[in-house]
Amino acid sequence: MRKLLARMGWVALGSFSLALTVSPASARSLSEEVLKVDSYEGNDVAEKAEIDVQGTVKDSSGEPLLGVSILVKGTTKGTITDMDGSFKLTGISEDAVLQVSFIGFKSQEVSIGGKSQLDIVLEEDTQGLDEVVVTGYTTQKRENLTGSVAIVDGDKLQDITSPNVGNMLQGKLAGVDVSASSGAPGALPDIRIRGKNSIRSSVNPIWVVDGVIWHGTPNINPADIKSISVLKDAASAALYGSRGANGVVVVTTKTAQGANTSSVNVSAKTGVAMFNTGGFEVSNSRGMYDLWGQFPNTDAIPGYYTEELLNTDTDWLDIGTQAGIVQDYNLSYTGTSEKTRIFATGNYYKEEGSVKGYDYERMTGRVNLEYDISPKLTIKPKLAATYIKTEDREHSIYDMYRNLPWDNPYGEDGEPVNPQEGDVTWYGRDNSNYLYDLQWNYSTGDTVNVMANVDLQYDITENLSFISTNNITYYEGESFTYTDPRSNSGLADNGRLYNAIGKRTTRFTNQMLSYNKAIDDHTISALVAYEYNDYVYNSLSATGKGIVPGASIIGSTSEPTTIGGTKNDYAFQSYLFNANYGYKGKYNAQVSFRRDGASRFGENKKYGNFFAISGSWNISREDFFNSQAFDYLRLKASYGGVGNTPNSLYPQYELYSLDAQYNGDPAAIASTLGNDDLTWEKTYDTNIGVEFGLWSRLTGVLEVYNKSTSGLLHFVPLPDVSGYTGYFDNIGGVRNRGIEFSLGADVLSNASGFNWHLDFNIGKNDNEITELYGGKSQISGNTIIEEGENIDTWYMRKWAGVNPEDGTPQWEQVDPATGETVVTGAYSAATLQKVGTSTPDFFGGLSSSMEYKGVYLNATFAYSEGAMVYQAARELFDSDGAYPTYNFMSLQDGWSRWSPDNPNATHPQPIYGGNNNAHKPSSRYLEDASYLRMRNVTLGYTIPGRITDAWKIGSLSAYLSADNLITITDYSGLDPEAAVNGDGFSPYPLPKRLTFGVNLSF
Repeated sequence: MRKLLARMGWVALGSFSLALTVSPASARSLSEEVLKVDSYEGNDVAEKAEIDVQGTVKDSSGEPLLGVSILVKGTTKGTITDMDGSFKLTGISEDAVLQVSFIGFKSQEVSIGGKSQLDIVLEEDTQGLDEVVVTGYTTQKRENLTGSVAIVDGDKLQDITSPNVGNMLQGKLAGVDVSASSGAPGALPDIRIRGKNSIRSSVNPIWVVDGVIWHGTPNINPADIKSISVLKDAASAALYGSRGANGVVVVTTKTAQGANTSSVNVSAKTGVAMFNTGGFEVSNSRGMYDLWGQFPNTDAIPGYYTEELLNTDTDWLDIGTQAGIVQDYNLSYTGTSEKTRIFATGNYYKEEGSVKGYDYERMTGRVNLEYDISPKLTIKPKLAATYIKTEDREHSIYDMYRNLPWDNPYGEDGEPVNPQEGDVTWYGRDNSNYLYDLQWNYSTGDTVNVMANVDLQYDITENLSFISTNNITYYEGESFTYTDPRSNSGLADNGRLYNAIGKRTTRFTNQMLSYNKAIDDHTISALVAYEYNDYVYNSLSATGKGIVPGASIIGSTSEPTTIGGTKNDYAFQSYLFNANYGYKGKYNAQVSFRRDGASRFGENKKYGNFFAISGSWNISREDFFNSQAFDYLRLKASYGGVGNTPNSLYPQYELYSLDAQYNGDPAAIASTLGNDDLTWEKTYDTNIGVEFGLWSRLTGVLEVYNKSTSGLLHFVPLPDVSGYTGYFDNIGGVRNRGIEFSLGADVLSNASGFNWHLDFNIGKNDNEITELYGGKSQISGNTIIEEGENIDTWYMRKWAGVNPEDGTPQWEQVDPATGETVVTGAYSAATLQKVGTSTPDFFGGLSSSMEYKGVYLNATFAYSEGAMVYQAARELFDSDGAYPTYNFMSLQDGWSRWSPDNPNATHPQPIYGGNNNAHKPSSRYLEDASYLRMRNVTLGYTIPGRITDAWKIGSLSAYLSADNLITITDYSGLDPEAAVNGDGFSPYPLPKRLTFGVNLSF
């Protein structure tokens, strides 16, 4: 495991020691403040009689409990129980209230009422098993779940600073692999739930917000979220039918709770985002000069190579990066009356990128209302809106690293120079100074998304309810690109404008009958529903050329050049059934069925059936189960089938292109052949799991699964003579197998007020291609799709190191007949072969939360181990002189260049113009992208309730937070996360963020 977990422990314990150093001092000052308030309030209170109190604390079976915290409410006086569960307090008020708490049991407040002897019985809290979990169409107690569902509370999403909810899931859920492909403000992460189930179709999960299936990923304010449930297996996702194969992310937004309440909550966060260079560095002026001095072919070196080059040392990275300002403000109101419950919220988020020139601005608003028209009828309208504005004058990360330190981008007047003009000295390749065009050219984007729900629930009887969910979502996006006539890119057209507008409407309706009944030891719940969902999108775009500098309206161009536009749609129609049965809280069984009709399927396969069966056994509730160690023990198992729809919206139809002409008349050209038998990809999933609680301190879940997908959607090419490019068909298969484990631990909890909780999760997934069209391998770039292999298998020449005799590169050559391997110095003679995969061996996260008398320190880590990624940037920046007028990558620890004095080097001899194709694609640039990243660490303080009561406010807290502060990796590029997702060239790395925030309620 390359010591990754050991490193994790070192970093984690480092952060924990910080908490122990900071907390006591802060806590003392807080205690002193509390005493001041106590003293002040006590001036007007008559002195109460003081008594001595003793007692015992036991569980419901009569067993004494050791270490129970007993605290006199409103004071710092307290104690803990001994081996016999006994405690004693002296000199306390006769009307005092004791706060009694212990891990694994529900906390109590006990009034003394003048008694000197108390016998307290604590009720077991089976680690949240009574918690109600939203699983999409239904809600269930956690202890009754039979499928694989991972849950994260909305409050635990607030650590990371991001406008996107997906980023906040990283490292928090077992089996849910979240990787950020870009650190640009507003960028969406890649989410994989239990591996990849498809080769050509989507591998992304679907999102469901308040019962509504979304088109794509919702842009929702994280502060509006109450909880997220991730449905990972067929038993939990079967009710989403032909769209559930890649998992389902169920989001539940907040609603008002309680009766006759009213509160306002304000949160403000601001800070900076800084460019995260990782381990990737390029040379300064001296480093470039010295490297050129190692070239043996001096005749090829240009004559300008003199020490005068050292007079210029441009730091391109400093020019293009910044400490971008981040702002995040939330205001929410919660109010309830006898019949009405309202939750209203507004958010403003703005972030300047750590790369200069990109600004992201978002405003969101939401109103969730519930109104009881009668005791039986409740309407639940919801309205949410999001507006996003971006301005893109972003500097080029690629050029920041490519450009030479010998080139000065600014003239004597401080303005950017144009190297393509003859009087400018420029040494870098392509004579390109990106800053010259950037002073004029830019693009903007504006999007509006409005979601409206009209939901209702009518309780027909005590046990039978009709639930109606109805949604319409309208999206409109506009993009604009300005190319100035003075810029190099605008010279040919004398300037250029591009404008595009796209509109999307989705409708969703679900009409459900829900039944719940408890009869003696039996519980029954069932639902039957009809669902319809459709989507319509259309867009229009235009480009014009010839503009006056500064023009921003497409109509001001002197000549139109291109127009474009499209319209597409899809629809789903579904029938659902689900039933759950429970007996004595010991045995639970569930069956689910969905019949889906989809517009993307062939005429003969419009409808498909999806199902799941599952069950669980609460062993710890059996009479024979008698364990002092286990608090609870559950087994669960499930099997079912779900599906995956094609990315293409019309793969079943015979398609024609209508944008051709014949003799000046419109003409249609055949494009794709139709397939009336085309249908969904089928995934059959088996899941077995065990859940346990130990010693009232540990909780854990262990699950194993096997997912087999068949009928993979492929585009089959046809000969040109057919007149068609090809057709879609259900061909191929893939299998995913894996194991997941999560563990929660209450490490410390005592009367002194110090609490420490840890959560750890790990997931391992192996995928294998089981079938391909004709059994033929498919090579794409540097990867191969082949039966019996991983989907993400690298296929390239295998690097064999440097020839120690002359410093030339070497690769492996394999005899196809014998399999014998020899070394060759000829790149063209080297054998293409499988050299690893980009699938991690395992991945997961660790989180820690510490609290001491209002001071808290929380940390979240994410890790990934074993993914091999191709560091494409090294082809240019670590090319051994093949691109001498690009900057050179600094050597990493353990790397060295060949010389007669250093024959056993990692790098060939640098030669102006390259060393025998050493820089061409091969496993030389294939690197281990394992990493351990501290995603967030937050140090904060919550003002004690007695002080906030005196100030007549609800609560007040303040905190300092840091994102991505530490990343431990051997990867030589900018960001191992982005590289795992395929960008090994010049990715936008996740920035380091430092923020300060305040939360206030009243």
